[in-house]
Amino acid sequence: MSAPAGVHTPSGIDLGDPEFWRLPAPDRAAAFAELRRLDAPVVFTDRATGRPFHALVRHADVVTASRTPEVFLSGPGVTTPEPARWVRTVFGDSMVNLDDPRHADLRRIVSRAFTPRLVARVEDSIREIATGLVDRVVAERPEEFVTAVAAELPYQVICTMMGIPDRQRRQILALVNHASENTGVARSRIRVPGRGLRALARMQSVIAALGRERRRRPADDLISALVTADVDGRRLNSRELGAFFSLLLVAGVETTRNALAHGLHLLTTHPEQRALLLGDPDTHLGTAVEEIVRYSTPIIQFRRTVATDFELHGNRLREGDKVVLFFGSANRDEAVFTDPEAFDITRSPNPHLGFGGGGPHFCLGAYLARQEMKVLFRELYDRLPGLRSVGEPELIPSSFDHRVRALGFDY
Repeated sequence: MSAPAGVHTPSGIDLGDPEFWRLPAPDRAAAFAELRRLDAPVVFTDRATGRPFHALVRHADVVTASRTPEVFLSGPGVTTPEPARWVRTVFGDSMVNLDDPRHADLRRIVSRAFTPRLVARVEDSIREIATGLVDRVVAERPEEFVTAVAAELPYQVICTMMGIPDRQRRQILALVNHASENTGVARSRIRVPGRGLRALARMQSVIAALGRERRRRPADDLISALVTADVDGRRLNSRELGAFFSLLLVAGVETTRNALAHGLHLLTTHPEQRALLLGDPDTHLGTAVEEIVRYSTPIIQFRRTVATDFELHGNRLREGDKVVLFFGSANRDEAVFTDPEAFDITRSPNPHLGFGGGGPHFCLGAYLARQEMKVLFRELYDRLPGLRSVGEPELIPSSFDHRVRALGFDY
């Protein structure tokens, strides 16, 4: 396929170059602001694959691509590079890499499994786990927030929700960490999730075994609901269960832990916003969570493949073109957000795209992530009002997610 037409690339900006993602955050923000001022999406070349892509950096463009799934396909793969066919055959297709009707079928099964009773149990477990984590912080005084708190809460919540036995949780966590440890920017390419395939295979074998056990002896948990649900004669098979659990862990745990870490640092470096929150958490906690998600945008980008010629706000896209949806740029769009570089926990409305741009692939875990953040920040600041981050967060350069490796903290 020949390179699609696009406007002239501004000098010094190359979103396909791994070195761009090593630039300081203000420099990258300035580059995206310049791209948003152009008349059409710029076409860059992905250094990892050699393939061109249109960079969708405006809020309106990302929303349109998200909500027009019949044109902007996820099936070929939403990460860069796209997952190999043999990987998808062996490990199963994640829902993020599916289009309707397969995507709708799987999402219907998963949605049916989230019964009111299960949702109530999950909410109780969030409060219980958050309380236990803060108890441990008070007793042990750890110095690093990501490992001690931010990563632990969403992981334990998902394991409890799925019904993972306590004895297997450390083993699975080690496999998850190994499977995702190469996410980030390498010297000559942009690394992507899923390179720890051996760890991923072992993790999915553990989950498949649990699924087989729950088919024989169902329990009051999500794995049981998924493998026994009967939606038009369909339930999740072992590969689908493994792929869904991988999505929950790599997407749900990683994104929430990063939002929590960024949130603590943002509230520390913006003391006036922190004082506002602590002064009236009932009023500001919900909007604070939304602003943390907007400002930090845990998932930076997903890609789509154009199914048919399409005019996107006056710009012509051709069948087969690749487009990349830059959520972080959309969340700083001056056409939508007043003073978008400001961190403002009272921002309302706040139509951020931190959970996606809507449409069939809107994040299934958005409600869960919001609850986890609200409960944990409430518990932390109620009991440790002097809580603050220490130093700068240790970030992992990445074009895919806004990952925090470590963050010091004290109270």
